[in-house]
Amino acid sequence: MKRHTALLSALAALLLAQPALAWGPIGHRTSAEIAENNISGHTRAKIAEILGHEGLPEASTAPDEERSNPDVFWQEVASPFHYVTLPPGQVAEDIVHPPEGDALTALDRFAATLRDDNASQEDKAVALRFIVHLVADLHQPLHAGSGTDRGGNDFIVSWFDTPTNLHWVWDEGMILRQQLSAAEYAERLEGRIGPAETIAWWDPRPESWITESAALRDRIYPATGGEAGMGTFEAPAVLQYRYHWEWMPVVEERLAMAGIRLAAYLDLVFAEEP
Repeated sequence: MKRHTALLSALAALLLAQPALAWGPIGHRTSAEIAENNISGHTRAKIAEILGHEGLPEASTAPDEERSNPDVFWQEVASPFHYVTLPPGQVAEDIVHPPEGDALTALDRFAATLRDDNASQEDKAVALRFIVHLVADLHQPLHAGSGTDRGGNDFIVSWFDTPTNLHWVWDEGMILRQQLSAAEYAERLEGRIGPAETIAWWDPRPESWITESAALRDRIYPATGGEAGMGTFEAPAVLQYRYHWEWMPVVEERLAMAGIRLAAYLDLVFAEEP
C-alpha cells in the first residue's frame, strides 16, 4: 500500500508541474473554426491584412506553442494571461486584477494594439493570436479559477483508470474521447447552432463569459474523499462514463459559445467606428 501511495503521489506531482492550458489544440481550433465562419467580411479582411494566409484555427494555438520560447515576454510576461481568479460568490466585475495582469487585462491590452494605427504588423499578429486564444480560454470553466487549487490542477482524479487532474479532463480528456479532428468537431457543433443560439450568444463582453464559467466551475467538481474542492492522492475521484455523459454536452456548448463570442468580439474590435 505504501509503495502504491508513493507511486501515485510521485505521478501526481509530475502532473501538477505541467502548465495549465485550456481545451488543448483540438478545442481551440474548433472554436476558432466556428468564429471564422461567423465573422463579418470587414473583419475577415482586417484579419487577412495582419495574418495573411494564416487562418484563425492556426492562430488559436500559438500562445500555447510559444510557452517554450525563451524570450522574456513568453517566459515571464505572458504566463498570467491565460486565466482569471474569481472567488466563489463573486462576479467578473468584482475581480481584483493582479499587478502582472490576467486574461481580462490581456484582452484589453491586445484589443488596443489591434486598434492602434502605429502598432507594427508583428505586434498586431501577436495580439490577434492571443485574442483568438484567450476568448476560448475564458469559456473553459476552470480558467475562471477560485484561487484555491490552480484551476483544478491540484484536484487529482482518476480518468478511466489513468491518474490525472480535473483541469486536464476539461482541457482535453473529454474532447479526445470523441476522436474527431477540429474541422470535424466544428462541423458537428455548427450543425447545432441555429439563428436563436447565434443571437442569444452574440455577446462580446468578457465579463459575461467569465461569470458563466465561474458558475459552472463551482458545479463540476466531483465528490472525493478529501476536502471540498481539493482532491487527495490516496483517494482521487474516479471519473468514467457517468461524468463524461453528464458534462460532455456542457463542454461542447462552451466550445460553440466561444466560437460565436470570438466572432462577436473580433467584429467589435475591427468595427469601422469604435
